[in-house]
Amino acid sequence: MERMVNQPSFYVGAVPVYGDVVLSPMAGFSDVPYRALCRAYGSAMNYTEFVPVEALQGRPDRSSRFWRRLDHKPDERPLVFQIFGNDAQMILQAARRIEELGPDIIDINMGCSTRRVSGRGAGVGMMPQPALVAATFSLLARHLQVPVSGKLRLGWDDEQRNYAEIAQIMVENGAALVALHARTKAQKYDGRADWDQIARLRQLVAVPVIGNGDVASPEDIERMKAHTGCDAVMVGRAAIGNPWIFARRRREDVGREEVFEAVAIHLTEMVAYYGERAGVVQFRKHLKGYMELLPEAAALLPDLLECEEQEAVLALLRRVAEPA
Repeated sequence: MERMVNQPSFYVGAVPVYGDVVLSPMAGFSDVPYRALCRAYGSAMNYTEFVPVEALQGRPDRSSRFWRRLDHKPDERPLVFQIFGNDAQMILQAARRIEELGPDIIDINMGCSTRRVSGRGAGVGMMPQPALVAATFSLLARHLQVPVSGKLRLGWDDEQRNYAEIAQIMVENGAALVALHARTKAQKYDGRADWDQIARLRQLVAVPVIGNGDVASPEDIERMKAHTGCDAVMVGRAAIGNPWIFARRRREDVGREEVFEAVAIHLTEMVAYYGERAGVVQFRKHLKGYMELLPEAAALLPDLLECEEQEAVLALLRRVAEPA
């Protein structure tokens, strides 16, 4: 399943990255089991879900849902912890605390467009505050042993497309990588991602650039790389129910038995991490994506959503996934 790459595709600081397709950090999805699945199919670098720095000021506490977002497998490398906040000193304090847990890279989320995050000056809300960006990356670069990176958008809206200024400030103050989702905060996920701006960013900064936005197929991966020159392509929503994209396989070329195999691996990871009932329930949000490749299973969806045991889910899916 995993695409073998002998030489690093690029480096984040001194951290080698083998491969050029990366799973995007997605709230509610990029947990330990899902990252393990995508890694198995070829995702080159793992980002955790983002964590508010306010929740990371005390001692590590696995009973906290925020600290649990930083859980990881020992071989999950390179591993990126993603955090967000609106105070440079508090971001530093949180980063120094979580550095002890062994990430390879610490990333600052400057792309989240939800009101509860951006409205308080965090996420993409950092982008209208260049002084905050400068202070944050300067502090982190001076005080951390691991590289620091940031994921941003084009800007707040079309009148404030300041990604070039912000990216240059980041790099001047120690950022080792920039990831760009080529939409504004106002766009959210609407309209088309502007790949021309990823190409421009690649020319502006001397660190690796990851491009993000409107990549839904292996062909899109190649088109983005050719169009922008980016070092890697980040895939988010299109990877839900479709880990084959990391192996550069088209969804329509994936057979029913392969879909069942991926579901079984994914569900097994969920149960191992969350426990059986919780793992099966949490897995439900992934089912829709897989069902697109198993249209015969649509009639089974009501029964699948009632299941609370792993084998019950797999038994139902076997009816349509395995040869008659």
